[in-house]
Amino acid sequence: MKKLLLKYLPFTTVLILAFYLLPLFIKDTGSAMFILLISIPLVTVIASFIHGIKYGFDLILPLIAAVLFLPTIFIFYNDSALIYVLIFAAITIFGNAISVLFRKK
Repeated sequence: MKKLLLKYLPFTTVLILAFYLLPLFIKDTGSAMFILLISIPLVTVIASFIHGIKYGFDLILPLIAAVLFLPTIFIFYNDSALIYVLIFAAITIFGNAISVLFRKK
């Protein structure tokens, strides 16, 4: 169990920082779109890519990303952002799947 926790801890920390700190910089619609459509997805895909290179393809990380983003909808956004739970899970799957091409065996 401890080994499993250590496997996900750095990536979970990065996702938490992206999901909960970046929205604090939202000042208007333009900054909201930049953060929600560029910054957070970029951090998510990079974290999942690095996770995939290190550990291989994994479906637990997208679930973690979805669960971590869900509360931010009610903290920073509104119900219309609910679709981003699926989008960030899909981005995490994408980054993780692409990393398989670059992973050394």
